[in-house]
Amino acid sequence: MKKTIHANGITMAYQIDGPETAPVVVMSNSLMSSLEMWDDTIVALTSHYRVVRYDTRGHGQSEVTPGPYSIELLANDLVGLMDALQIKKAHLVGLSMGGMICQFVGAHFPERVASLSLCDTASEMPPRSLWEERFAIARQQGLAGLVDGTIKRWFLEGFIASEPAKIERVRKMILSTPVDGYIACASAVRDMAQSTMLLKITAPTMVLLGRQDPACTVAQATVLHRVIQHSSMHIIDDAAHLSNIEKPAQFNSALKSFLDSVQ
Repeated sequence: MKKTIHANGITMAYQIDGPETAPVVVMSNSLMSSLEMWDDTIVALTSHYRVVRYDTRGHGQSEVTPGPYSIELLANDLVGLMDALQIKKAHLVGLSMGGMICQFVGAHFPERVASLSLCDTASEMPPRSLWEERFAIARQQGLAGLVDGTIKRWFLEGFIASEPAKIERVRKMILSTPVDGYIACASAVRDMAQSTMLLKITAPTMVLLGRQDPACTVAQATVLHRVIQHSSMHIIDDAAHLSNIEKPAQFNSALKSFLDSVQ
C-alpha cells in the first residue's frame, strides 16, 4: 500500500514490504516509471529484507516541483526519505535514472550505504541533442508521443510480442508520468557527468544489466565496473533496458545473491 511522507521539502509516495527487523533495501525507479516497476522484484526479497520503494520526484504520486532537476537534488530526496523513515543505512538498488541517483548517494553519503546495485545505468548520457528532441515531442504530444519508442528501447521485440499484458502495464506507467516531471528528471540525466565521482564509491557494488540494453550499454556499465572499487558485473542475456521485468528470474537471482553476500 502506497503512503506519502514529507521529505526534503516535498511530498513523496513510498511503499514498504517485508519484516520490520530485516535489513533494509531501498529501490529507486527509472525515468518514466513509478515504484510499481519493482513489482516483479520485491517478491524475491521480502522474505529476508525490508524493501522500501518510492516514486521519484515528478513521477508517480510524488510531488512535481518546477524543473529542471539535478541528480544531486534527486539523491538528496532519497537520503531525505531515509531520514524521514528513520533508516540510518540501507542497501540501495537503482535502475537507469535510479542507478544514477544511487551512484551519487554512494559517493557523497557513504555512511548511509550498505551496498549498491546499479542496474542498467550509466555515469553519463550524451548526446544533449537527443534529449532536446524528446523534450520537444513531450511538450507537443505528451508522453504518448514517446511511449512506443521507449518500449522498443526498454524491451526486445520477442518480449514485446509474447508478453502483451506486461507491456500494457508498462505503457500505462509511462503514460501516467507527468510531462513536467519527465522533462525535469530527464534534464538531470541529460546534464549528468559522474564518471570521476565513481572513484569516491567505497560500498560493495554490483553492476547488473541486460546484454542488449541500447540505452545504458555494456560499454557504459563496464566504465562503472572498472572505476568503482569492490565492484562486480553481472550481465543478463536476452534482455534490454528494463531487465528486471524482461528477465525477472535471472535479475532476482543475481540481486538476491549479491545482497546475501554482503550481509
